[in-house]
Amino acid sequence: MRKAIFPGSFDPITLGHYDIIKRSIPLFDEIIIAIGVNAEKKYMFSIEDRTRFIKEAFADEPSVSVVVYEGLTIDLCKKLKANFILRGLRNPADFEFEKAIAHTNRLLSKIETVFLLTASKTSFISSSIVRDVIRNGGNYEMLVPDSVRLKK
Repeated sequence: MRKAIFPGSFDPITLGHYDIIKRSIPLFDEIIIAIGVNAEKKYMFSIEDRTRFIKEAFADEPSVSVVVYEGLTIDLCKKLKANFILRGLRNPADFEFEKAIAHTNRLLSKIETVFLLTASKTSFISSSIVRDVIRNGGNYEMLVPDSVRLKK
């Protein structure tokens, strides 16, 4: 079984994340979106909201599920018997950063990392940009799945 973990903070999930997940569905039997919790980080959205956003966005995709975790992603992979880590790449800086993590994970666990390039129409979107637009009252709706749109 080809099982992948797609780790991230998803604060919030963006159309870039959504695109990577949708395009990876045919590649894997199961995709687990893993919301990482870092006690040092201040989040805009609660873990419950982030989980709900993702579950609602993929409600019609039985091969996609969501978990919350702390610690190393490779430990979660071992626990859930996942063979792959899925990551999206927007630009060369993402590649350099993710390459170092992938090499470390491979050395420590033999778990492969699979990279998908973001679609050109979503390659500029990041969760931090979305949060900044929201904080400043801008129209963020074209940057996120419908499930993230805040009640007005």
